Amino acid sequence: MTEFLTASQLRAVESAAISSGAVTGLELMERAGQGVVEAIFETWPEMAGQNAGGAAPRTPRDISSKRKRAVVLCGPGNNGGDGFVVARLLTGLDWDVQVFLLGDAGKLPPDARRNHDRWCGMGAVTPLSARAFNACAQDNPKPTVVVDALFGTGLTRGFEDLSGVRRMLCDWHAEAGAPQVVSVDIASGLCADSGRYLGRAGQEPSDYMIAANLTVSFHRAKLGHVLADGPAASGHLVIKDIGLGPAEADGYVRLARVAPGRLAKGAGGHKYGHGHAVILSGGAGRTGAARLAARGALRVGAGLVTLGVPPAAQMEVANGITALMMTRVEDGPGVARVLEDGRINALCLGPGLGLGRAGDLVPVALAARRACVLDADGLSAFAAEPQALFSKLHRDCVLTPHGGEFARLFPDIAARLTVPATRGPAFSKVDATREAAARAGCVVLFKGADTVIAAPDGAAAIHAASQDRAAPWLATAGSGDVLAGMIAGLMARGLPAFEAAQAGAWLHVECARTFGPGLIAEDLPDMLPAVFRAMGL
Repeated sequence: MTEFLTASQLRAVESAAISSGAVTGLELMERAGQGVVEAIFETWPEMAGQNAGGAAPRTPRDISSKRKRAVVLCGPGNNGGDGFVVARLLTGLDWDVQVFLLGDAGKLPPDARRNHDRWCGMGAVTPLSARAFNACAQDNPKPTVVVDALFGTGLTRGFEDLSGVRRMLCDWHAEAGAPQVVSVDIASGLCADSGRYLGRAGQEPSDYMIAANLTVSFHRAKLGHVLADGPAASGHLVIKDIGLGPAEADGYVRLARVAPGRLAKGAGGHKYGHGHAVILSGGAGRTGAARLAARGALRVGAGLVTLGVPPAAQMEVANGITALMMTRVEDGPGVARVLEDGRINALCLGPGLGLGRAGDLVPVALAARRACVLDADGLSAFAAEPQALFSKLHRDCVLTPHGGEFARLFPDIAARLTVPATRGPAFSKVDATREAAARAGCVVLFKGADTVIAAPDGAAAIHAASQDRAAPWLATAGSGDVLAGMIAGLMARGLPAFEAAQAGAWLHVECARTFGPGLIAEDLPDMLPAVFRAMGL
């Protein structure tokens, strides 16, 4: 995955391909259905029999002597057309297939209607209702696979009228030998742009959700696959190429990434050639967070890292550092004095700084116009008057709020994320982060398993710690302090703010994945050498 698309962006790509004559809508539908079948057999090889296109089972005993059975739920649009293709292809592989249709066949789009009619030459179509679906469940063997082709990326409302169907799928999930649920393009009920379930205010998501074991999407991943409820709803995500060509356009959200060449150190370099970062610390008993940030900055490659420490904490810090340096910073004039050294080119303020100390030091530090990361207390100190902070920020700043800190600085934007999503496309974390970056005038990294990074010009990237990048061990005290320090160290090395934030988010998760269970924040910086070696640096 290199880009994430919205539903409208995908429609534009499809329309351009069809208008150019490169492909027809019917061909795209056929390729999508074939992609779903391929993904099913790739994910569960034991479902592939001798007629399944050569996909072999793991062992002979994995294959049941009984016919495999699929229930395919087709919706009223082109997603339903994909479902009819899947049904036809599975039947051709000697599966027992039962097809349900939500809506009127006569109102299907032309390509979906063509595939409906082709299926009708092979099998029946049952109108979908909770009663019909429950009768199917009671009168037939439990299916091997349920294909959710009800609603795709164009869904704009919840589908509350099928709560019985959803409940049956949820019940099956809880049982031994439950069928595998495969969603076509995106789990039905999920907003493709926000990853939020669409439904009525006051409902629980479980009232109107379909959660897939496997989601097969096409061309590119959608924002909704990686934001909010998307990862949990999607299960294993597979992207199939259906021949739409490159997906390059302004406004696309990119995958947060790091260019290895930007992190290498060439022969003959000098420590000052890789920058000097200063991390400001809190008082006695509150220096741990700053030391974590400083170690992150040093390990990521900053040439020098200095801790700015108040007098009462100097002995405490001196006893706990070696390669890190220390200087006395008592107040605002102390910050200004330190920054007279023009070789200091990056700052990190906030981890363990204390609200009062942050309120005094941050304005002075920002006035020096050095690259700057603001985290934790460096953000919360301005909760009462966020504009007082925004007026001092510049484009070489990175704000790294978690959800609570984001809500303190951008309460109106955060409130829109908590309003129930009743219509789509719903307001998303990408929308929120872009608005916040435009208001602040600098890069904002909105932390979470679905970290979003946005620049004032609207450029955005996502680092999703889900699927094969899941890193639940990062839910530990101090991990965010290390991230702030890594970004400051990367900016000291000369990476622009937006690039440094992306690289920091990627490296932070890669360190956690390299260490694994049992991780504490102190472990993160010390994983960077192994990560760099794996990158070939």
